[in-house]
Parts: sequence; structure tokens; C-alpha cells
Amino acid sequence: MINIADSYSVQVGEFYAQARRLAPAQVLRVVLPVRRALDAAEFESLAAQIDAHFGEDIQALALAWNQPYAVGCQSITGALALGLDAGLCERSCAPTEASPYFNSASLRPWGELRMRPSMLLAAADVRGARALIERGIAADGSLGWRGAPPVQAHFVFTGDALRSVRSRLYPPPAFLRRFGVDVRVGSDDAAQRPGRVLLYLTGLAQVSDLDRLEFVPGALADHMTSFGGQLDGSSTQTSARAWLDAGATASYGTVSEPCNHVQKFPHPQVLLRHYLQGSTALEAYWRSVAWPSQGVFIGEPLAAPFARP
Repeated sequence: MINIADSYSVQVGEFYAQARRLAPAQVLRVVLPVRRALDAAEFESLAAQIDAHFGEDIQALALAWNQPYAVGCQSITGALALGLDAGLCERSCAPTEASPYFNSASLRPWGELRMRPSMLLAAADVRGARALIERGIAADGSLGWRGAPPVQAHFVFTGDALRSVRSRLYPPPAFLRRFGVDVRVGSDDAAQRPGRVLLYLTGLAQVSDLDRLEFVPGALADHMTSFGGQLDGSSTQTSARAWLDAGATASYGTVSEPCNHVQKFPHPQVLLRHYLQGSTALEAYWRSVAWPSQGVFIGEPLAAPFARP
């Protein structure tokens, strides 16, 4: 999807369509305000255009923009998949709608579940977006081969107790020989320089020194905090987009105060398992979040390092 009112969106969307060899019918051009959030009427107009343009074969959406990333207190990706929740601002700390796609084996979320998961092709600028897309393409089928160098999956404990609650969901440390993945669980050490990072999950309001992480193409990374999904720099907390700017290929963050319900953030083991089984970045991330209404998914959606023909 391309917003023709946004020069970034036009350039990135056209590049993505060409790079991923999308057919003309797979591209929808719309006119949207370039600001953090849509209002209800603007969103309903967008949803109607999507329904009118895309047929039963279109299962997911790539949104070629940074803004809008929200609809009121809901993420735009959550609203497009689950429908508009107009009262969310009054109960943003409460449980939100459960996703039928959570930990699902469905390969056709629209056809079987009547929801289209989506992901924003977000970056600091057009050049960064092109690099993001190229990383996603380079990732396809690149990992898990016998004899290939291993990659690392980091699950990090921090001193921030409120933002580290999903650490109880971390997998045990192990070397997954079949996939060539070294699962590491422990506290972060700024003196280390993790190399060949496939996955990096932590819990902090501000994450620093991201340039010390050597991400492989297709890497997923996020930090559990309240406003990581605010992509316009309006929050003092680190934006999820910082992971992409540092070389990751997909990330996730919430756009309004979610409180620390682990269901509103990626489940570490579900995320890792689906990615290793060949899911795309979009599929793995969406399948890992039980209550995704407030969370915005960003990155190159089709990256699939463990996929096989």
C-alpha cells in the first residue's frame, strides 16, 4: 500500500513492489494525512478502500510509510487486522481483543480467520528503507543449512523489573543444532559485541549501543516498553524503529500505554519457534502476540531466513 500524499511512501512503495515482484493488482494507492494517527472516519475510509481493492487471495499488507502508525490509541496494524476499537483510550491498560492468529498454523489468515496482518516498511529515510528491503530479500532461505555459521538468539534480563516480566517466557539456553541457532539467556553485558544476531529481545525504556549488535539479514529485535511503537519521535523512550535503523529486519512496539501485560508483546518462544519453522517475519511476529491491538509491527514482512522451496 502506497500513500501518494507522502513522497517517502511513493518511493519506498514503488521500490518494494519492484523488488518483491508484486503484480499491479497487488498494489493499492491511497491518500492519507501524514501524521501519527488517523481519526475514526479516516480509518473507515481506508478500510473500505482495502476491502474494495483486494480480493480473497491477498492475505497480508505491507504499508509503505512511517506515519500514520495509529488510529486513536490503537495501532494501525491492529485496527486493520481486528477492526476499530473506538473506546481503547479509556481502558488502554485493560486486556484487548484476542487475536485468532496467535500461535496459529494458518497460512491464509484472511481466507480462514478474516483478518489481514500488516507491517509498516518504516525507516529513517528512503535510503534506510531500501536497505531494510534489501536485507529482507537477502534473508530468504539463508539460514539453517548444514555447515553454515551459527547465529545467536539473545533473550536478555535487565534490572527493569516492570519491563522484564516476559523473561519468565524465555526459552532455556541451548544450541539448536538442526537450525544452527545458539539460544543465549542472561543479562546484557555492554562490553560484549554479539555477532550474527538473529533475535534480540529485552525490556527497557531506553536501549543504547545498538550499533554493537551485528544483525544478520532477517533479524528480529524488540524491547518491551510502553511507547516503543511511537515512530515519530514524540516519546522519550526508544522507538522500535531504532532496531531497524541499527540493522534488524523487523520489530514491534506499542503506540499507547499497554501496562505490562505480556500478552500485548511478542511471546519469546512462540516468535522463535515460528520463525525457525520457516515463517516470514510478518507471520512469526503476528503469531507471537496474543493481544495486538496496541502494537505496531514494522519491518520487511516477507523476510524468511528459514523458509525452503
